[in-house]
Amino acid sequence: MTDQEVDITPELLLNAYAAGIFPMSEDRDDDTLFWVEPDERCIIPLNQFHVSKRLARTVKRDHFDVYINKDFRGVMQGCAEAAAGRETTWISKRIEDLYCTLNEMGYAHSVECYSYGELVGGLYGVCIAGAFFGESMFHRESDASKVALVHLVGRMKAGGYTLLDAQFKTDHLGQFGAIEVPKKEYKARLEDAMHTEADFHVFPTVTSGKTVLQPTTQTS
Repeated sequence: MTDQEVDITPELLLNAYAAGIFPMSEDRDDDTLFWVEPDERCIIPLNQFHVSKRLARTVKRDHFDVYINKDFRGVMQGCAEAAAGRETTWISKRIEDLYCTLNEMGYAHSVECYSYGELVGGLYGVCIAGAFFGESMFHRESDASKVALVHLVGRMKAGGYTLLDAQFKTDHLGQFGAIEVPKKEYKARLEDAMHTEADFHVFPTVTSGKTVLQPTTQTS
């Protein structure tokens, strides 16, 4: 179903996420949105999150300066950039504006990696109760998006979250322990998360890699 029948507002977006539905667009310049509810949903179980020893060393060394919500729009624009094998994006300018409003309302967050003051990678998503709905990630330097994900999971585990939704499974996410679950199971996990109190700001805006790795113990 497209949005031609209803006006999409930030409040409607929050209700949709709480019901297991999220919007997408056909390309960057398309103002039309459509609703998506996959039969198989990708999640990253927080108690099974996997970090390689090599990546753990990179995180612990604080190779990047990692912030939250310093440049939310910049992260969205980074995620919308053309990349190898992807000439267009589902992150339209309309979606960018809607999610920036959610960020201003406190319901969307970004995790950002900087090198010498330049934004080189990160991720963003929607945050409701005990669930974080990951939307997209990008990198301009090797490991930047991976480091952002480790920081996100460490913050989620310390903050009492129960659900990390990744929408669609990829090989990239699989290396961290991502799995697919049927819609019925996802809805049950989502219902539990909606009744969970969690704190995204359990850590300061700038947090060391050593701190976020403490709740994240599975390495190889």
